[in-house]
Amino acid sequence: MTTPVIDGWFTVDDGTAHLLGTRCADCRTVHFPPRTGPCRNPHCDGETLVQVRLPRRGTVWSYTNACYPPPAPFVAADPYEPVTLAAVELAGEGIVVLGQVKGLTVDDLHVGMELELIASPLADGPLVWMWSAPGTGDTNGADHTAKAGTGATRAPGTSAAPERRGEGVA
Repeated sequence: MTTPVIDGWFTVDDGTAHLLGTRCADCRTVHFPPRTGPCRNPHCDGETLVQVRLPRRGTVWSYTNACYPPPAPFVAADPYEPVTLAAVELAGEGIVVLGQVKGLTVDDLHVGMELELIASPLADGPLVWMWSAPGTGDTNGADHTAKAGTGATRAPGTSAAPERRGEGVA
């Protein structure tokens, strides 16, 4: 299997990608990326965060594309192909996670569209989470080559949704 670019933020088990987060045992607030220490919900004094697998599906909250290659030291595919990015609100969690979209362009996406989490390599080989149309993605995370990636850069991040039950911090 290709090595995940961010250890501990996601996993691929039995061919299925999962984001990893933490949930406060007291107030149930979800944190992504996973964290240690006290709950970050300002209305909670909880100090026990439990690792959880986050939902694999969500809806498009926002999207865009990158039509230019990133500057060094980031590695881009050659020739560079535009990269589609989507902020996806995870089903039932109240957090939004940013990631590259595989197999879809901005012309294919719309706010509220359902996407599914997959794992796929970047142009330089590291495995990252990505979003794909449900049932169409490469979710096995194994035997990838750098050629199988798109024009992505490293470091997909996260973004916070309007304050609700969860948080997202890159």
